[in-house]
Amino acid sequence: MDAAIFELLHLLSIDKISAKNLHTLLEEFGSPSGVISAPSQRLSAIVGQEAAKRIVSYAVTDELRAQGRLIERMNVRVLPYYADGYPSWLKNIDNYPPVLFVRGDILPCDEISIAVIGTRGATVYGKEVARSFSAEFARCGVTVTSGMARGVDTAAHQGALDSAGRTIAVLGSGIDICYPPENRKLMESICLSGAVISEFTFGTPPLAHNFPRRNRIVSGLARAVVAVEAKEKSGVMNTVKWALEQGKDVFALPGNIYSKTSFGTNLLIKEGAIPVTSAAEVLSHLGLEHTKEEKAKREVLLDDAERMVWDALSCEPIYLDVLAEKLEQPTGTLLNVLLRLEMKGCVKQLPGMSFVKNFE
Repeated sequence: MDAAIFELLHLLSIDKISAKNLHTLLEEFGSPSGVISAPSQRLSAIVGQEAAKRIVSYAVTDELRAQGRLIERMNVRVLPYYADGYPSWLKNIDNYPPVLFVRGDILPCDEISIAVIGTRGATVYGKEVARSFSAEFARCGVTVTSGMARGVDTAAHQGALDSAGRTIAVLGSGIDICYPPENRKLMESICLSGAVISEFTFGTPPLAHNFPRRNRIVSGLARAVVAVEAKEKSGVMNTVKWALEQGKDVFALPGNIYSKTSFGTNLLIKEGAIPVTSAAEVLSHLGLEHTKEEKAKREVLLDDAERMVWDALSCEPIYLDVLAEKLEQPTGTLLNVLLRLEMKGCVKQLPGMSFVKNFE
């Protein structure tokens, strides 16, 4: 087990260190080791004296060793925000988690994702809509993101898996806890065809106050949110709030005006959500009608230099000089590769010499 993982687990175990403070510590001192070896006075200025004392008293305890065994047995990756494998696009939101626990793999292609959300007490109709929408998204090469809760979430993940697509489940508990417990087989399937992730440390129970935090990651990983069924006051509405703050598109399915499970979605439409009655409408609005075959065909056409640049790009604009620094390449060489990608229809150039992936 890498010593840095034990050091990071130690920092995460100190309940007086908030996620924001942990991010500040890692930025200030560069690494978990740098935090632990920092002067107490400097640590105290950020997290207070009590937390600072706990930081510098680091030792590999039995509890940390037990967590290390879990990491190895469950094949969990512990990803700080600066690590390879941490989803770069998640860092575009405010208060992104400084550390993620991941089972499975988050791939660059998962940036093109749609969150499908809804009530735990979904109707048969709601679950079928969630399943069918997600299946169609998956067939078009779009990753489906949800929270693995009962009802709509479960149906959404299952729909993506049924179409041999990718799906990401964001937990409101530690990654070693399957909630609800009946979704254990589903959880294992998701690990093989996407990822199960959590920002919570091992053993964290699925407490009610965890889920609003979880919801910002569900929307943060996605290009847009589709609300299938929701009560007027629910976690769905909380996820939509996060999505709007993050500048994401919100779609909602109109429902029976007498059904409590449609009160929330009908209200969202009144307040400006985009009403949809098919997955194709969502895909068309987002410009994601491409199929897996079309996407694969385009990527096959890339040479090694083009693929390296393609993988470094995202749906968020990046300036040429920033990209050059990221890839440690001369701007002239990069510009030549970017122009080739643009001619192949893979990249769009925006004002100010910035570039984005093109999926149209």
